[in-house]
Amino acid sequence: MKSLNSNILAIQPSATLAIAALAKQLAAQGRPVCDFAAGEPDFDTPAFIKDAAIAALREGKTKYTPVAGVPKLCEVIAAKLKRDNGLDYKPSQIVVSCGAKHSLALVFQTLLNPGDEVIIPAPYWLSYPEMVRIAGGVPVFITATSAADFKITPADIEQAATARTVALVINSPCNPTGTMYTPAELRALGETALRLGLTLISDEIYEKMVYDGNEQASMAAFSPALYANTITVNGMSKAYSMTGWRLGYTAAPEPFIKAMNALQSHTASAPNTFAQWGGVAAIDRGDDSIREMVAAFDARRRRIFDLMSAIPGVVCPRPTGAFYIFPDISALGLDSVTFARRLLEEHNVAVVPGVAFGADSCVRLSYACTLETIETGLARFRAFCASLT
Repeated sequence: MKSLNSNILAIQPSATLAIAALAKQLAAQGRPVCDFAAGEPDFDTPAFIKDAAIAALREGKTKYTPVAGVPKLCEVIAAKLKRDNGLDYKPSQIVVSCGAKHSLALVFQTLLNPGDEVIIPAPYWLSYPEMVRIAGGVPVFITATSAADFKITPADIEQAATARTVALVINSPCNPTGTMYTPAELRALGETALRLGLTLISDEIYEKMVYDGNEQASMAAFSPALYANTITVNGMSKAYSMTGWRLGYTAAPEPFIKAMNALQSHTASAPNTFAQWGGVAAIDRGDDSIREMVAAFDARRRRIFDLMSAIPGVVCPRPTGAFYIFPDISALGLDSVTFARRLLEEHNVAVVPGVAFGADSCVRLSYACTLETIETGLARFRAFCASLT
């Protein structure tokens, strides 16, 4: 081969998947690993969703669908957005893709021209910068500290924006921090972006995992102007424990959706057909399963936060959404990669280094695991931290 795409060669492998693979390797060798690296619910997909996909298979629903997805799925997504988010989207304003990750990749490729800047609050989900770079864009980071509850402000956006800035990414509730913005905070960020002429990309994949009486809000619901300038991305992976089904969706103004649909037609044709019929069942009838799962996550969240916040030298904001906790370990004298590697090798606890999320002072733990794992793992975590002081 004469040459390869320089944008692809610059991609950094997923640290989340790398740590998860090492943890599984050590567990296969008989090590008693407490794995906090996983970015997926530990619950099975509800039976009624699986039954719907099985029925679709038996009915011969195995051929290509329209590029944007099964019309029935687009209809129930539009109804869900109206019911849950106060958003009026027609089915023709929705594209179903092969997971929310695929949706986001297509969003950046549809939106960006070479050299366009995208503001990304840090800590960030590790794939955002790589997706922007692959699309020819330039990620611009605004760093939010643990002292600020990992939140950015309108003034931060104004300072970061330049003449080349075209978009702002918002992920609330957030992976990796578990932080979520209040509706008032979101509106202020959105109005600032509007004033600067920026498109908002609102990643709402963790919208159902909200705690402590907090209220999730959709950026596009605040005003007609924000509706016209927001691209909303969501999916079935987290809320319905359907990570392997690979179903995500985008809702946006029709000109954008038309262009994104054309791109998807040449990159994926359409998502998996029978999985989409499982998605119809999930959105139509999945609320009870969501409530049960979120209640379990809430109990785990409270326990892992209590244990983590009691460890000397560790600073840990209280997570209010998603299923992650993001403690600041910088006072213990190790960078996040060294901390995570030694914690796994010496104490059999798998966490993800914060450097992958733009925060080398922190590590990420997922509490998509049992309470027993939390008790055992946090005792080991505490012992490791004590050994460093």
